[in-house]
Amino acid sequence: MQYDNPIISRRTATVFMLPALVFVGVFLAFPAVWAIYIGLTNLTLTGRAAIEPKVVWLANFAAILRDPFFRNSLWITVQFVFGSAIVGQMGLGLALALLLNNRKGILKDVVSSVVILAWIIPEVVVAYLWVAFLDTDFGLLNSVVGALGLKPVNWFFEHPVLSIVIFNIWRGTAFSMLLFSAALQTIPPSYIETADVIGASGWRKFRDIILPLIRPHIVTGAVLVTIWTFNVFTPFLLTGGGPAFKTELLSIYTYRNAFKYFKLGYGSAISALILLINLALATVYMRLARARRG
Repeated sequence: MQYDNPIISRRTATVFMLPALVFVGVFLAFPAVWAIYIGLTNLTLTGRAAIEPKVVWLANFAAILRDPFFRNSLWITVQFVFGSAIVGQMGLGLALALLLNNRKGILKDVVSSVVILAWIIPEVVVAYLWVAFLDTDFGLLNSVVGALGLKPVNWFFEHPVLSIVIFNIWRGTAFSMLLFSAALQTIPPSYIETADVIGASGWRKFRDIILPLIRPHIVTGAVLVTIWTFNVFTPFLLTGGGPAFKTELLSIYTYRNAFKYFKLGYGSAISALILLINLALATVYMRLARARRG
């Protein structure tokens, strides 16, 4: 009996994929389409517009693009994503993976455990730990600074974006480290051994052997980490978007308009723009990956 009929294979594959497709459709696609629809209305949480919302088409989007608070949030988000995701999490994760690669002993176990522990602790707990760590009067960091004879720093007021960037790097580096550690294990040991025999430096081995072989993993990690960081809301627990909106990321800006000012249509329009930005970033990464392969 023959079982290689392409029609049967296609149907069988569809049956196996159907539960995942239903899950994606119900929990991802439908909410996205619904948010875009609400973004085209003047829906509010209270008042007449909550009962009888009207379609205002692109009025919300035009108002958002004119809003200086949106431009401020977008610029802060760009700094936050570049600093914490691209430079911080990706860079530090790769450095830790290279440092711990093929190492054995207590150092590797301790570093790996500490990094992963920062990742698995609940976000609320981590946020309040960092609030206590950076507190101006009683924080551990300022206690160390004072012990060194230096003046304590109001971190959230004087360095607001830097504070949440460092917090997010500490929080999310584990994913990049684990991803790159797995990628490094796929490199045949003979490649590195051959480079050692011919006397290649550490930088040459990284540039000519390691980096080209793990580039697909770098692109995958960059897409995931960038999108996660772009949508992260946890810094709200540290600063509430302040002081004076200096740490108001786009996610916090959306929350403020939708649930503090009750403008659900306006907030949904913001989330639709964020969705478009995420799609644009993912497209850029994928094009860069294809260009590299070409």
